[in-house]
Amino acid sequence: MTYNKEAILEAVERAIKEAKERKFKQSVELLIGLRDLDLKKPENRINTEVVLPHGRGKEVKVGVIASGDLLQKGKEMGLETISKEDLQKLAEDKRRAKKLAKRIDFFIAQADLMPLVGRFLGPVLGPRGKMPKPVPPVAELTPMVEKLKRTVRMRVKDNPAINLPVGSEDMDPREIAENVVAVLDHLEGILPKGRHNISSIHVKTTMGPSIKVEV
Repeated sequence: MTYNKEAILEAVERAIKEAKERKFKQSVELLIGLRDLDLKKPENRINTEVVLPHGRGKEVKVGVIASGDLLQKGKEMGLETISKEDLQKLAEDKRRAKKLAKRIDFFIAQADLMPLVGRFLGPVLGPRGKMPKPVPPVAELTPMVEKLKRTVRMRVKDNPAINLPVGSEDMDPREIAENVVAVLDHLEGILPKGRHNISSIHVKTTMGPSIKVEV
């Protein structure tokens, strides 16, 4: 089924219009209510990623866990880098490890370092759904990083609801609406009963009112 893009656009425009001006750039968030989904079954707990056609409109931070040339590539790209030696230090400083996990949106790790990552950072990154994507030491980082910067994470664990950013208030509303459609299409494709598992759809800015999408 095709979503009513004009209805989504109307809700996005209204959410931005009704948002009070803040001293920071607000995100536009998508809130999705779910129904008839038994979350006691592990297979119904969603943990997936969606590439937004037009990105988030805000900076997405990517961290690289590597050594040698891959570590150097990450530094040259201005990414936050974590060396093999840093992993040991992070394991000994839980507070610093938690701050890193909160600050970085996505991690990329050199494949041969994944056992160490799991050992030292797994307890911090695992529960947050932020375990790194393994890559070979000769990987080309640029396309991966560019893709991650347009990616959002979608998780459902205990609460039958999803809340994720789909843009920012200074973006073209039509681009945000297209991002919303991309998320809904992806979600519908992985839910057991597709659209029948979706009970409600709302959009809002970070501090603004929630606007229902009539689809």
